[in-house]
Amino acid sequence: MALLLTGTGRCAGLEPAVSRAHLSAMFIQTEPTPNPNALKFLPGRDVSAEPREFLTIDEAAASPLAESLFQLEGVAGVFFGSDYVSVTRDPAGLDWPQMKAPILAAIMDHFVSGAPLLRGGAFDSVSPDGEDSEIVAEIKQLLDSRIRPAVAQDGGDILFDTFDEETGVLSLRMRGACAGCPSSSATLKAGVEQMMKHYVPEVTRVEQVI
Repeated sequence: MALLLTGTGRCAGLEPAVSRAHLSAMFIQTEPTPNPNALKFLPGRDVSAEPREFLTIDEAAASPLAESLFQLEGVAGVFFGSDYVSVTRDPAGLDWPQMKAPILAAIMDHFVSGAPLLRGGAFDSVSPDGEDSEIVAEIKQLLDSRIRPAVAQDGGDILFDTFDEETGVLSLRMRGACAGCPSSSATLKAGVEQMMKHYVPEVTRVEQVI
């Protein structure tokens, strides 16, 4: 589904007879995800160089766009991908037909305004505690090169959490549309776990961190 949204404004300092309408337009496409409570909104431009997730209004204060979305009734989560915004609804709240128009308007208003995606100082990079082991490095490389790009198409993300080298248990964290998705467990077992076991034999099991 795609909607063309427009906004107009007048150039300051001009007489009404010679004023010009300044037109801004965005073609925002929406896509369903495997999670019935999450939708992808594609504004047709880059969104975030790094995936960002906001699960509360307090977290959303770091982003003008996320904050605007959380002010809408029924919004329970916001996720920024490279070229999309994924919004998760409260299953006990409004339905998508009631929520789509306000969400589309908030996204359009943000990008047309030219406001930054993140406020200054938000998500400052943190240095890692130490170097990864060879196995963990292989796991992260496989996640980044094969698994995360595929999951991003469904409006979500998968992050490395921990790996127990004694038991071979790999713990991963689901974000965006993948978090709370009814098919996330099947995705981990049928897809991610099998691929990890194939390329990294030290992995014996994959678990989701809630």
